[in-house]
Amino acid sequence: MNELIERVEAEVDAGWDAELAFLRDLVATPSTLHHEAAAQARVMDELRGLGLEPEAQAIDKEAIRALPGYSPVDWGYEARPNVSAGWRGRGGGRSLVLNGHIDVVPVTPERLWTHDPWGAEIVGGRTDGRLYGRGAADMKSGIAAMVYAVAAIRRAGIALRGDVTIQSVIEEECTGNGTLAALEAARAAGGRDGAVADAAIIPEPFDQSVLAAQIGVLWARVTVIGAGAHVLGADRAVNAIDKAAVLMEGIKAMEAAANAAPRQSAFAGVPHPLNYNVGVVRGGDWPSSVPSECVLEVRFSAYPGADLEEAQRGFEAGLEAVAARDPWLREHPPGVEFYGFRAEGCEVDQGAGVVDGLRRAHRRVMGTEAEPYVSTATTDVRFFSLYHGIPATCYGPVGGALHAPDEWVDLRSVRNVTRVLALTALEWCGAAG
Repeated sequence: MNELIERVEAEVDAGWDAELAFLRDLVATPSTLHHEAAAQARVMDELRGLGLEPEAQAIDKEAIRALPGYSPVDWGYEARPNVSAGWRGRGGGRSLVLNGHIDVVPVTPERLWTHDPWGAEIVGGRTDGRLYGRGAADMKSGIAAMVYAVAAIRRAGIALRGDVTIQSVIEEECTGNGTLAALEAARAAGGRDGAVADAAIIPEPFDQSVLAAQIGVLWARVTVIGAGAHVLGADRAVNAIDKAAVLMEGIKAMEAAANAAPRQSAFAGVPHPLNYNVGVVRGGDWPSSVPSECVLEVRFSAYPGADLEEAQRGFEAGLEAVAARDPWLREHPPGVEFYGFRAEGCEVDQGAGVVDGLRRAHRRVMGTEAEPYVSTATTDVRFFSLYHGIPATCYGPVGGALHAPDEWVDLRSVRNVTRVLALTALEWCGAAG
């Protein structure tokens, strides 16, 4: 086995220039919400070049709407495919899914960036420097690593006993419906022995640590109505933005109360596990008009095992309590709509075989023990573990400024993650012959 491992490691190194070129192309191809198709086409081109047969999988909103884990949206999925490619094993081994999301968050305002967000600029060496750009860390580097981990095994001339599936999905950043649809497609196809997979790894940029638990996440849209007027009558009007500010203060108080409550054991050591974030504010249309409406878009969270409907009712009740203390809002209560993320939290079985294998591979490559990571965000791991009973975790590169200007990824860590994923797949799926 050592000889096979050394061959795979050598192929990772030999393929580094091609992997880096692929990563730079991905970063240079914008893939924000509704605009993922060009980047997915680039993933398909790379997979074909490596001898695989990728498939662009259309997402049927009506087909996934009733599935556990679906997040409600008011948009469609035309020309926004997932991409999947399978490498069939020789038989007798365990199967593995390597899953990553191609979608990225917006870059606005671009003037705050000191590096072109779509420039894929390298600062430092090509093997030990940083690559800058939106999605460089979150998570196009992870997609490059998982694709080239499989490429290294194939180029080493090794056949596996178990199947490997590569999935590049959309909408991890807002719903998870991409992975939901990808797993439903795999289930419908039957897989080998009727199962989707025996394990899954998602190379999210968690600094080469192993995901142990993640929080649940929900989105809400809060609409506040005022009494608009020409600014000359502002003293007799009600500014919707001012009233939205009252609710924003209330949301901060709700967050503080949630974090002061007893915590689940997995999050006992996390200083601030539950984040309530007002991420979007839209109000007003003219400086000399008192705005009649203001919309807040809010992200809030809950612990694993929480009833999400109860969490939504609790959020609404919190807003109602705030509104009851304000004369205008008491008579004109805000409207609340839940959309986007409806993501349950989950914990990862640290004794699962794939986690053990991942830790062994990390130990060989890095010479250290992989640390567990407890996330105050969500990932698509939940779909594998909660709805398909598939052991799954995250393990990916080192990066920074995620969802912020000048996002970057450490290139040395990308190559190390590629090695770790390749060795994990080799052990988990088993070498044939």
